[in-house]
Amino acid sequence: MNRNSSVGHSWDEARSELFTPEEIAESNLRVALIGEITKARQEKGITQRQLEELSGVKQPIIARMENGTSTPNLNTILKVLAPLGKTLYIGDIK
Repeated sequence: MNRNSSVGHSWDEARSELFTPEEIAESNLRVALIGEITKARQEKGITQRQLEELSGVKQPIIARMENGTSTPNLNTILKVLAPLGKTLYIGDIK
């Protein structure tokens, strides 16, 4: 990763100093999950508003979830996944 001379650390270095490995893993998992939800919505060609109608989850909540400004609870994730034809799978971390 590129160094930022004004800060003196790369993001990876700073992140590893600020957060525990568990916090980093949790963040990576959250980003991957939300990324997959967003990708599935876009691949189906539906808008956030249409997903609201299909899932019962309000569009502003979907928007905040997709742009990373909020962390959805499990019930919200499950409600959004169903109309996208997706499910939550728990597997081993690789």
